[in-house]
Amino acid sequence: MIGYVTLGTNDLQKNAPFYDAIAAEMGIKRMMDFETFIAWGTPDGPAGVALTMPFDGEPATVGNGVMVALQAKDKDQVHKLHEIALANGGTCEGKPGPRGEGFYAAYFRDPDGNKLNAFIMG
Repeated sequence: MIGYVTLGTNDLQKNAPFYDAIAAEMGIKRMMDFETFIAWGTPDGPAGVALTMPFDGEPATVGNGVMVALQAKDKDQVHKLHEIALANGGTCEGKPGPRGEGFYAAYFRDPDGNKLNAFIMG
């Protein structure tokens, strides 16, 4: 149902490497790359993530209660994505582990403070 998710940034070039590394682990790459906007994904594949400078010119801010969930292929990839996030300027919001029956996830923030998680169901 979701086509893609866009997150705001105050420094696109500084924060793009965080998403380059996450995308590479998930087998995708940049599909759009402009001066104020970068999108990772595939034109006919799963939903992608975009990072953008706000159109109105105001500073990007983090949404309270907003989180982007990235579906991993297995528990090992959940751990790997968490490690990659932290190695690329992200911060930990919850180490990898079970979060109730049938749900395994790790939580982290990108360098701008946007919250993400990597998860598997089942």
